Amino acid sequence: MMRLYTYILSVVLMAVAGAVSAQSGESGAREVLDRTADAFCRAGGIQASFHVRSPEGYSEGTISLKGEKFVLRTEGMTTWFDGRTQWTYLSSSDEVNIVEPTPEELQGINPYAWLSLYDQGFLLKQNRNADAGVYEIEMVATSPEAQIERLVISIDKDSMRPVRVSLTLAGNTEATVINVYDYHTGRSWPDSFFTFDRKAYPTAEIIDLR
Repeated sequence: MMRLYTYILSVVLMAVAGAVSAQSGESGAREVLDRTADAFCRAGGIQASFHVRSPEGYSEGTISLKGEKFVLRTEGMTTWFDGRTQWTYLSSSDEVNIVEPTPEELQGINPYAWLSLYDQGFLLKQNRNADAGVYEIEMVATSPEAQIERLVISIDKDSMRPVRVSLTLAGNTEATVINVYDYHTGRSWPDSFFTFDRKAYPTAEIIDLR
């Protein structure tokens, strides 16, 4: 479930960051995504809350981002990533797993790594019948082997912030929907914020998988 949350939040918060493949799609859709990416890049540290409704159920969480570093908190799980090392704490077992992700593994945990998603090929289209106040961009995978078949991203017209995404994974008929709210920019955290603090979890079992 944690991978799914990060997967979706990465797509929403990065909003393609200017790396959308120019293979096809409506130029208006790319322009909206470029403007969203620009707003994201100028935002500094970002903190957002979100709730997810998926075929697996409903849950909530928060994510804090600074450059390539992030902290992701979901129910029963916290993940820290400092750009090299990942710590995942599971409250149910009171244990921390430590890894140094490979580039492939970063695809599932690092918001910046998802920039490569768009190089895999999506058709872009802007929905002209979207609700007032939002841009709605639809992305459909061109490859039958893509993990994400379809994305629909809703972007607030005033702030250019992603507020909602509907995502359909390959082989699923029911979409996962995530809503982003309580979105704050300009946050400043020390680098230590993105690392696991052993003193805060004195009883946790450390499982070092590096």
